Amino acid sequence: MPLGKRVGRLMIAEWTKIRTVRSTLWSLILLVVLDLGFTALFVGLTVGQWDKTDAGDRATIAADPTSMILGSGFFLSQLTVCVLGVLVIASEYSTGMIRASLLAVPRRLPMLWAKAAVFGLLMLVLGVVVSFASFFIGAALMNDKVPVSLGDPGVLRAVVGGGLYLAMLGLFAMAIGAIVRHPAGGITGVIGFVLVLSPLAALLPGSLGDHVHAYLPSEAGHLIAQAHQGKDDLLTPWQGYGVFAVWTVLLLALAATLLKRRDA
Repeated sequence: MPLGKRVGRLMIAEWTKIRTVRSTLWSLILLVVLDLGFTALFVGLTVGQWDKTDAGDRATIAADPTSMILGSGFFLSQLTVCVLGVLVIASEYSTGMIRASLLAVPRRLPMLWAKAAVFGLLMLVLGVVVSFASFFIGAALMNDKVPVSLGDPGVLRAVVGGGLYLAMLGLFAMAIGAIVRHPAGGITGVIGFVLVLSPLAALLPGSLGDHVHAYLPSEAGHLIAQAHQGKDDLLTPWQGYGVFAVWTVLLLALAATLLKRRDA
């Protein structure tokens, strides 16, 4: 069978597995609801309290309103991506479906790459759509205080970057799920990386703490959703995304190695 046809069949098979699992649909719906809901909530509260807000905080928001808008939506909605990324592959181990998958693809690795490609594309498309919707909601709410539009410097890249961030986060979570092979353990590991390590690293003293914090996967990765580099940021938006990509590639490489060596 030609290589292109084999790849196409693998992609279709992985898409079928992803879309027919009920948790996928509910996770994607929850992502949209949480992202847009928290954007409206937090930006609305910020605008409502604008005159009572500290002048320094107002200046920070005015310097990069896009980052504030997108960050409001991603604050908790990104956890749905973490959960879904783990479940995409770890659930196959918990249900025993992985045996059928590997029986159909004895070489194993093409199955992993096809799953990563399909899931990454799904999260990229949905992430970009959600990011644009979140931006337009936030920009409309902030229009009277800090007007912002897609034509402003760095804004379009940041909004598209929001989708890029969610796609990479999904692959990062999937890699951890493939390594741990247990839904609860994988979800705990991803959430630990995203929510727990960052504040702990910030407690480290001096330059060491600054660098460890800056190079953590989610901390580096979310910089791509900022229109401008912050004065305290050690990395530019694209450098930060590159760091996140390196973390993800290394974890996927480890997952591929373990997939070939371990029994299903």
